[in-house]
Amino acid sequence: MEIKILGIGCKNCVNLAKNTEEALKELGMEATITKVTDMKDIAKYGIMRTPGLVIDEKVVSYGKVASTEEITELLKK
Repeated sequence: MEIKILGIGCKNCVNLAKNTEEALKELGMEATITKVTDMKDIAKYGIMRTPGLVIDEKVVSYGKVASTEEITELLKK
């Protein structure tokens, strides 16, 4: 599984990455987490607000810091 955090490195992006790591740990899952910080690369995903969360190349959340619980539910799908 590949997870991408889209954002320029702001506090919200850092918090989203932390929540994602916690959700993976709770589920006992492993994934590659990549931080995408280049605005041109972020724009390719079609989001207008960061942070964004991409799981296996599908945008599942953007414009907010998804909670650990929300991410856990997204990962279960």
